[in-house]
Amino acid sequence: MNINNYQNININNRYTKYHTFHLVNPSPWPLTTSIGLLYTTFGAVLYFHYYEIGSTLFFLGFFLTLSSSICWFRDIVREATFEGFHTKKVQKNIRIGFVLFIISEIMFFFAFFWAYFHSSISPSIEIACIWPPESIIIFNPWGVPFLNTAILLTSGVTLTWAHHIILKKNYKNEIAFSLTILLAILFTFLQLYEYKHATFSINDSVFGSCFYMTTGFHGFHVLVGTIFIYVTFYRYISQHFSKNRHLGFEICAWYWHFVDVVWLFLFICLYWWPYIKDSYNFFKIIKLANIIII
Repeated sequence: MNINNYQNININNRYTKYHTFHLVNPSPWPLTTSIGLLYTTFGAVLYFHYYEIGSTLFFLGFFLTLSSSICWFRDIVREATFEGFHTKKVQKNIRIGFVLFIISEIMFFFAFFWAYFHSSISPSIEIACIWPPESIIIFNPWGVPFLNTAILLTSGVTLTWAHHIILKKNYKNEIAFSLTILLAILFTFLQLYEYKHATFSINDSVFGSCFYMTTGFHGFHVLVGTIFIYVTFYRYISQHFSKNRHLGFEICAWYWHFVDVVWLFLFICLYWWPYIKDSYNFFKIIKLANIIII
């Protein structure tokens, strides 16, 4: 082979990939998203300190973050679905990355649970060494909280049902996705109803702070998960998924099941455990349970 033919082959194969990775094109969305998050954070801090510009900066940053995220995810969907850049190697790395993201989310909620148990297991003298504090009228866990638990667990079942529908290549059955979205919205409205009828606020001792911070951030994750499921539903009816390629749905399901598990811990620790006020009765129940198991 002479040098001219060799050069022609190199020119023709200039854009040929010799690896299974995806080298992404330059994108403005990571930069604009980070700027939006920065504005949102500063706006929130200024708003909490009663600066007039705080709310404006917050909503500006929120709009910039939201719009940048939409454009960013649009590009990812296009690269995965229509351009075929997400090879098996890329999908494996995406799975690993999302697992690490969920682990970071676990650490995020672990911090709130740590603060809660630090104050509840050994109550300080400032709250009269009583948990929950004397002035706090806690929720009955067998009312709205238990109903929300049933709703959230049912939504996990319907989402698993949707997964089986995709595996069976049935692209006309929209009931499972619709039920999941409706149950998620119902959970959010019941949570807001609970907040509205609560007898304590985030300012009422360490219990109020831990309760509203933990349940509030969980509610935010439910909202994000609901949007995630809706986008996945849209991709489902647009036939972006197949039996063997539905990574977008998989990570959506992982995220939603993570939200379910966090809520179970919330229900037990923040609703049921404070409801058992008398520690003697609490340990009596544990002892009775051990006798029954034995």
